[in-house]
Amino acid sequence: MKRKILLPTDFSKNAWHAIGYALELYKKDVCDFHILNVFSGTGNVIDSLINIGPGSELYETAKLDSENGLAKLLDMIAFKHYDNPKHHFKTISTFNNVVEAIKNIVEEKDIDMIIMGTKGKTASRTKLFGSVAIDVMEKVRNCPVIVVPEKGKHNLPKEIVFPTSYKTHLKRRELNYLIDLAKKCEAVIRVLHISSEDKLSDKQLNNKKLIEEYFEDVEYMFHSLSHMDIPTAIGCFVQSRDSDMVAFINKKHVFFGSILTHPLVKEIGYNSKVPLLVMHDLRS
Repeated sequence: MKRKILLPTDFSKNAWHAIGYALELYKKDVCDFHILNVFSGTGNVIDSLINIGPGSELYETAKLDSENGLAKLLDMIAFKHYDNPKHHFKTISTFNNVVEAIKNIVEEKDIDMIIMGTKGKTASRTKLFGSVAIDVMEKVRNCPVIVVPEKGKHNLPKEIVFPTSYKTHLKRRELNYLIDLAKKCEAVIRVLHISSEDKLSDKQLNNKKLIEEYFEDVEYMFHSLSHMDIPTAIGCFVQSRDSDMVAFINKKHVFFGSILTHPLVKEIGYNSKVPLLVMHDLRS
């Protein structure tokens, strides 16, 4: 089955690193990689969208820079000997808000996975891309995303941490991407429960049993940490085990959204070597 992977880039080192990670992760799969660059005429994207259009000097200059950057990127991929016959590359240059552009491409191309960096260039003109990672995790709800930190590991994940409260009834199809990734990489899933209570309720026990059923075809283990706040617990667990990835289900406005804004989780995502796999619940 051919996979369709979207690789947003602002031509930063972090975006290039995320592309390398994607090519390694899917090296055995037949893939169409869609490399997307979203351009604007000025540093202010809203101002650009309102005041700059096709034919204007600013628009045409930005468009040319974008297209040249994508051509150079393809040359870099070829130069690095990424000559996998299973991989095919297509470039997309578009004038838009980054998140809206990603949403559109996901729909138009029927994208299976987005893989991107956590932050872009430090120059003010592209500073927006740093916050885009969080926006994509939160707002692009019809496609999972892997966010690769600047210093992220390039090797395939062998241990994936999956934090859960057991308080939410998960559906099997919500976990399909995690299960698929674990099978592909022969990775063990570490199910991490962080609790302030001493024992699980009946509802939590039932939800835990469902997870056991869902993970029956992959290697997994249950772990628990108590009396710690969630971001600290995840950070300590990942660091102590040298885990390779953290996977979340993004419950709209509930579980993931509330944690994501916590500075410690930003620290995990932005400064560690651990990529994040963000999936979405199917109820919203």
